[in-house]
Amino acid sequence: MTTSSKHPETIGLHGGDYRSDPATTSVAVPIYQTTSYQFNNTDHAANLFALKEFGNIYTR
Repeated sequence: MTTSSKHPETIGLHGGDYRSDPATTSVAVPIYQTTSYQFNNTDHAANLFALKEFGNIYTR
């Protein structure tokens, strides 16, 4: 019996326990190609940038 070991890059891309999306039947974690996010209000934005709340604030 052989044991397959994966490189860290492969684990980073394919690791975890992702199940297929029932709506699209995709079997991979989606990549969201967006560069901007909407905030509920200025307090929400301030809390996100102060890392007081979890949320999306920046992407490249």
